[in-house]
Amino acid sequence: MNGAMAKWACTVAEAELSELLPRRWAHSQGVAQRAAEVAGVLGDDAELLISAAVLHDVGYAPRLALTGFHPLDGARFLRDIHAVDERLVRLVANHSFALLEAEERGLRDVLEAEFPLLGDQRLVDALVYCDMATTPDGEVTSVEARLAEITARYGADSLVGRFIRRAAPEIVAAAGRVDAALAAQPR
Repeated sequence: MNGAMAKWACTVAEAELSELLPRRWAHSQGVAQRAAEVAGVLGDDAELLISAAVLHDVGYAPRLALTGFHPLDGARFLRDIHAVDERLVRLVANHSFALLEAEERGLRDVLEAEFPLLGDQRLVDALVYCDMATTPDGEVTSVEARLAEITARYGADSLVGRFIRRAAPEIVAAAGRVDAALAAQPR
């Protein structure tokens, strides 16, 4: 990973995930790889995207899972323990339309109050794209296949299943915007 922030982020994510949650670590590495592949559409924010990508699931680490809602737990860890860039924390907190899942969990007000949505739609979309184009094992997949995999893994009627069904149109739209930005890049 290029840049001091991205190297730091990778070190932190690896320390928190690789031993206890190796599959989650593989996913995070794959998401970071997708981020490196699409970073060209973000200019100066490329390193921020890569850092958020590798850290987006850090809140799953058992020692950090205080609320059981990984975007909130991960963002609090990054803010309170590491005092990192506010935009990085807000990307982790709100990745992949986390506000909709927070609503399902009764935590929307908490998440919104502590970590307001980032106004930069390009960054938000890019992180959604990277997360939703990566399997749990870190491999490339289509957004549609990833949505189906999440639904199958958690169950359509589970809390996550309900969330992903609600978020799917937004996820597909975000991925479409990233695809369009990538297609518009000079070759």
